[in-house]
Amino acid sequence: MLKWIKMAFRNILKNKRRSLTTLLAIAVGFTAISLFRGYADRTYWGLRMMAICGEGLGHLTVFKKGWHENGKIKPNAYMFSQNETQRVIDQVEDNDNVLLATPQLSISGLVSNGRTSTIFLANGVVPSDEKTIRGSWTAFSPVNGQALNDNKPYNVEMAEGLANLLELRPGSDAVVMAPTLDGQMNALDIVVSGVYDTGTEATNDKFIRVPFDFAQSLYNTEKADRIVVLLDDWEKTESVRKELLTQLTKAGLPSEIMTWDELSLFYSRVKGMFDMIFMFLFIIVLTIVVMSVVNTMGMAVIERTREIGTLRALGLKRRGIGFLFAIEGGMIGFLGCIAGIFFNIFVWAAILYIRPMYIPPGNSSPVPLEIGLVPEAMAVFAVFLIILSLLAAILPAQRAARQNMVEALGHV
Repeated sequence: MLKWIKMAFRNILKNKRRSLTTLLAIAVGFTAISLFRGYADRTYWGLRMMAICGEGLGHLTVFKKGWHENGKIKPNAYMFSQNETQRVIDQVEDNDNVLLATPQLSISGLVSNGRTSTIFLANGVVPSDEKTIRGSWTAFSPVNGQALNDNKPYNVEMAEGLANLLELRPGSDAVVMAPTLDGQMNALDIVVSGVYDTGTEATNDKFIRVPFDFAQSLYNTEKADRIVVLLDDWEKTESVRKELLTQLTKAGLPSEIMTWDELSLFYSRVKGMFDMIFMFLFIIVLTIVVMSVVNTMGMAVIERTREIGTLRALGLKRRGIGFLFAIEGGMIGFLGCIAGIFFNIFVWAAILYIRPMYIPPGNSSPVPLEIGLVPEAMAVFAVFLIILSLLAAILPAQRAARQNMVEALGHV
């Protein structure tokens, strides 16, 4: 086998310019798809972290059965009572993969600075639990001022766009108004303890985070509409959901559980778009690789007709001729992938050093352009492109093997 490889390598070097052009085409194609795969990987990670930690969705969210069908119309009937909330939390926290289970209550209404009023959407959270869920994400979305505190029930965190709209700053007072679950109007004073950027334009002028007890007071209830569950590993999300559904049903607590990606529509839509772009990019690269290798091998067959005839006269069978050209194609693919790996690492290092910033669609603030290195994907791409290069060389190889020996020896 080593002799075949040496012979194939020497044949590649016979026309250095054409071989180099083909090799660079494969290398650039490999670099393009690897860089895009790395960019998509970091984007998926960022969107996943933003959904789980930034939006406070956790990995799983437990609702009372029927909430999504009837909860908007009859919220009071499809919320967990105080007793049910504690029972669900106890059942959920029995699972070894669960780090935290915390109640939440979504509220909405009007917020006013005394002169101007506008609508708001708020999530009532247990401040200490919210801090655990957000974890390291606070470094990406810091709070300007003071964060929520269990001991300060009237302190709230307000989205930056909403605070600017109402001309509020950390330490400012305001009033929120909302109908209770019984339909009575209720109003409570708030202190804007902190201001934060939600990261998306659609929510930055509407969102508020309030303590869970405050949300219950505004709605005049002791109930919770959801229990957010944080796991030790996001990859266990689906398996733990099945376990918890079975466990809660046996405990007489019929529930429905949604995963973080089901609740974050933005993540699923962006992922679908990126997967489609990647498919088109991959098809384009495959076409370039196939055409380049076929062209290179085809020209090699024409130029080396007498050589093929000589090899046949020396006893090399047709199968051997085809095998030799196939090895040449595979070797060009291999060398192109090696060069592509170096190009990929170089561009990755350059981006890591320069740290360019850009504003993605829907974001309200710039983020750094990040490209991840995904060795597993690079290995798969390399194997695929090498095999593709080898297969692309088969058609010219078959044409070379079918040549008549006598005619090939007399070819001028």
